Amino acid sequence: MSEILVVGSLAYDSIQTPSGKVDRALGGSANYFSLASSLFAPVRVVGVVGEDYQSQDIELLKSRKVDTSGMSVVKGKTFHWEGAYEGDMNEAITKKTELNVFEHFDPTLPEHYRDSKFVFLANISPDLQLKVLNQCHNPLFIGMDTMNFWITSKLADLQQVLKKVDVVLINEGEAMMLTGAKNAIEAAKKVIALGPKALVIKRGEYGFVMYTQDQGFFILPAFPIDKVIDPTGAGDTFAGGFFGHLASLGRKPLVGDLKEACIRGSILASFTIQDFGVKGLAKVDMGALEMRTIQYHKVISI
Repeated sequence: MSEILVVGSLAYDSIQTPSGKVDRALGGSANYFSLASSLFAPVRVVGVVGEDYQSQDIELLKSRKVDTSGMSVVKGKTFHWEGAYEGDMNEAITKKTELNVFEHFDPTLPEHYRDSKFVFLANISPDLQLKVLNQCHNPLFIGMDTMNFWITSKLADLQQVLKKVDVVLINEGEAMMLTGAKNAIEAAKKVIALGPKALVIKRGEYGFVMYTQDQGFFILPAFPIDKVIDPTGAGDTFAGGFFGHLASLGRKPLVGDLKEACIRGSILASFTIQDFGVKGLAKVDMGALEMRTIQYHKVISI
């Protein structure tokens, strides 16, 4: 079992969906990722929050044995995102983004974080992702996420990060924007040509597409959920389950390991979407995960 380092946002989200509305629910990529990955392996989190960040929200991570010594509490307010989902809820409608203390986030790793074997660079500016990698000592496996804003505004830095990572986990729209491709299948080979060894395209209710140069495509559906409450954080949960499984193996992952990691990530994401914010994910233990994994294998088997 190896330690996982995650660097990303710690936030409060105000969300409206057809199922209801919540104000300032706990969110942020690093929170979703940490709650998912800590089911499998030790997690070290780096992020910044304001004075309004609730102590019980830090305790939630600690209750999962997440090392929070890389979290900084600074003067000001915590990053706040407000969004809504309509119709099939596959795309968020952003109503307001208040970066607050996250605007000046400058990730500095505690000394004992720097030997982390598994490193996940969540959706932050690619120049900050590069800064994090420069502080790491010989990681075994590196992954990253990004978003449309960085693809259009900081492409040169993003291309440098792509050359340094083992896997990229992005959604279908981002994959097409990055490559100019018309669909996920066309985009896959073009992303791999930019440097990473593997690509996972997260497709929401349609599951995922994984592509590696050695073994090509691995495609499966999502776990069937008849009522989606809130899809926020599903992609970060997927990444957490993915990295958690790999870190639990304690070695350099093989392609077969990446396939199983995709299944773990997909199943954990199915818990996240069943409640607002991190509530659904926070209730999950390994027993619930294993039970749903058995159900999922029945769905995909012949």
